[in-house]
Formats: sequence, structure tokens, C-alpha cells
Amino acid sequence: MSITVIGAGLAGVEAANQITKFGIRATLYEMRPRRKTAAHRTSDLAELVCSNSLKSASMENASGILKEEMRLLGSLVLEAAEASKVPAGKALAVDREIFSDYITQRIQGNELIDLRREEVTKIPEDGIVIVATGPLTSDALCAEISSLTESEYLYFYDAISPIIDADTIDRSKIFRGSRYDRGDSEEGDYLNCPLSENQYYELVDDLIRGEKVETREFEKAIYFQSCMPVEVMCERGRDTLRFGPLKPVGLVDPGTGKNPFAVLQLRTENSEETMYNMVGFQTKLRYPQQRAVFRKIPGLEEAEFLRYGSVHRNTYIDSPRLLEKDLSLSSRPSVFFAGQITGVEGYVESAATGIVCGINASRKALGLVPVHIPRETSIGSLLEYISTPGKTGFQPMNINFGLFPKVEGRMGKEKKRGIIAQRAIESIHAYDPFYRISASC
Repeated sequence: MSITVIGAGLAGVEAANQITKFGIRATLYEMRPRRKTAAHRTSDLAELVCSNSLKSASMENASGILKEEMRLLGSLVLEAAEASKVPAGKALAVDREIFSDYITQRIQGNELIDLRREEVTKIPEDGIVIVATGPLTSDALCAEISSLTESEYLYFYDAISPIIDADTIDRSKIFRGSRYDRGDSEEGDYLNCPLSENQYYELVDDLIRGEKVETREFEKAIYFQSCMPVEVMCERGRDTLRFGPLKPVGLVDPGTGKNPFAVLQLRTENSEETMYNMVGFQTKLRYPQQRAVFRKIPGLEEAEFLRYGSVHRNTYIDSPRLLEKDLSLSSRPSVFFAGQITGVEGYVESAATGIVCGINASRKALGLVPVHIPRETSIGSLLEYISTPGKTGFQPMNINFGLFPKVEGRMGKEKKRGIIAQRAIESIHAYDPFYRISASC
């Protein structure tokens, strides 16, 4: 019995490692060094292409909770991170070379893993397969995935608007409503941040002058109208935003009884309304600049950003339409997807989906039903986000507190997050990936 894993990045190595815990063989494919990418520099497995930081290790942070859950599930990535960590305050940062070398040695030394250095261009028809090829999936395999998932559900360029913690929006300076009262709710579907003429032009100047992330060679592409950064729009004319994402038409500010000069709309990201998206505000401003500039917008002076805006090359599927909660393909249950290609953002998020796929693929191979990770956990919250049908305009997401189930009652942010953390760890302790495993053998 063997399970095929395509891609030996963070998600792929986690999946292969989990599979062997069930006593099942894993055939792990990695096309490097035979076939190089524009971003990778070595032939080591799980090479970190961007930052060497795996973000916060504190349990006061959603990323810290996710790491603790992964540790309890036996994460190879976090094992390697602990063996290669460098000083970084409350963050978990690593020496890239030691980190990747550690994982490469552990995979090569596992007798149940057959590591094959060759490119896969076709998803095998037989057996169980995990696709964990990441944002730089080869063109040939992209074509295969496109055929398997229907091309309209495969995205190659990612335009992301910032997302804000709902609790940090000053409701006294904004108003709820939809243009021309066309929303589904009686009060209106959007939160509207009105800008005066001076505030609008100050925002335009800040966007034009702000320090921006340089586009890397492998990310270069023509900006389509639907994913154009707001600062590029501003360069086309100082009033462009007023006729685009900030157009005030059809909206009346109840505080003045007039149309504002410009309006930034915030749209809820989930049914619990704990997160709001800055509509149409994809940007390549650096994160500190985004924080400084967007906090000048009325109502967002104390905003906490759960996700910053970006425009970059990415390959991901429309997971809510295509995947089940065990991360298997609805149309072909023997094929699982893991990593960034599922629509999660970040190193640890990608690795976490690899753990989930390794567990669920193994249980399927043994003829067992999946044991779903509790919704109260960070992993369960991520899975809920990427696998719940009904989303329109699905975009990748990091783990953040807005994804967790809502905590009822009025309380401070610190207390609420403490409850979320405690609930998550208690729930992951109760989760048993080997449930009824002995009875089937």
C-alpha cells in the first residue's frame, strides 16, 4: 500500500511524514533539481523562498495557536524549526539552510518514504494522490489540474484586499448602507467610510508616494482591470478612485444627509461578521505603509489588519467549490489537495493542510472515514474557510482570529482571544487521528 504525494514543499513533507505514522508507504515526488523554478535556489526539500520567519510563536496570536496545534499533531516542519531557530523575539524564525537540510535528511532517512526527483505532469489515475505543488506549480501540471478541476476554478494571479478585525472599526464615524438601497438587508450590506475632499486627496497622495513591494521576476504580469493595485489607479489620474472603488454614488451619509465626496466600502468576510474586507483595495504598498495610510481613513484609526493587501503571482484552486472538508476533490475523492494551492497563505498554514491531508488520505487508504478536526481549532477554522461552499470571489487567507467561531458575550479583546486559545488547545487534545485504527487492521 502506498500513497503518492506530488511536491516536497512544506505541505508535501508534512503529508508524507503523517502517512508513515499509519504504517503506509509514501511516494514523494520533487521535480527539483531536475526541473528548476524561478524562485528556488537549492535542491533541498521545504526550501523557504521568501521570509525566514514562521511568524509569532505566542499563544496570544492566532499563528501561535496554530503552531501549538501542529506540535501536538507531530509536525515535522515545527520539529525542524525548533532545531534551526534563530533569535527573533516572539516570532519563530529559522536558519533557512539548516531548516531545509534537517527536513531533507529526515525524509531521506525514513524507510517508508520513497523520494523521487522527477517532474509529475499527470495525476495518476489509480491509487490515492495528494497534490501539494504550491504557488509555483509547473505549467504542465497546472494544465492537468485545470482539466481536473475545470479551468474556470483555477487562478494564476492573486489580487488581495486588506481584511480588518470588526471589533477595531469605529462605528461612530461610518454608516451602514448599500448603493441605492439595493442590499439584501434592511440596513444595508456594507459599512461605509465617508471621506471629505481633503481626506480623499491626502489618501491619493499617500498611495502614490508610499513605498511599494518590488515585483519579483517570477511574479511579473499585466495588471488586469479586476486586480489593478489602487496606487496604479491613482497614477492614471487623481480622481480615478472616485470613479472606481471609492465612488460615492447611490450612498447618502445619514450624518449629513448628503453624498460624501468619496466612500470606502467594507464588506463582511464571514456570516459572523467578525472580519471586513476593504472592497477593491488590492495594493503593493509595504505592510507598514498600509497600516499607516489606511488608518487615516475615517473609522479605521485603530484598525487591526488581519490580512494586508497584495498583488502577486499565485496558483490556487477555488477550494470552496471543489474540495470536501477532508481536502479531497469532490469530483474525484481519491485526489487530495494540500498547501498554498488550496487557498491558504503562509508557511505554517500550508504545512497544516499537509498534516490534514496526510491523516485523511491514510484513513481513506485503510478504508476508514475521516475524523474531522474540531471547528474550534485554528486548523479547523482554516479548513472551514477553504471548504465551505457559497463563497464568491474566494481569495487566499492566513490564519487569524476572525476565522475562529465567535465568542459570545461582551469582553475585552485580550480576554476573548484567551478563550479562543484555550478552547482550541482543549479541542485539539480531544482529536484522535488514529480513531478506530486498530479495529480495522
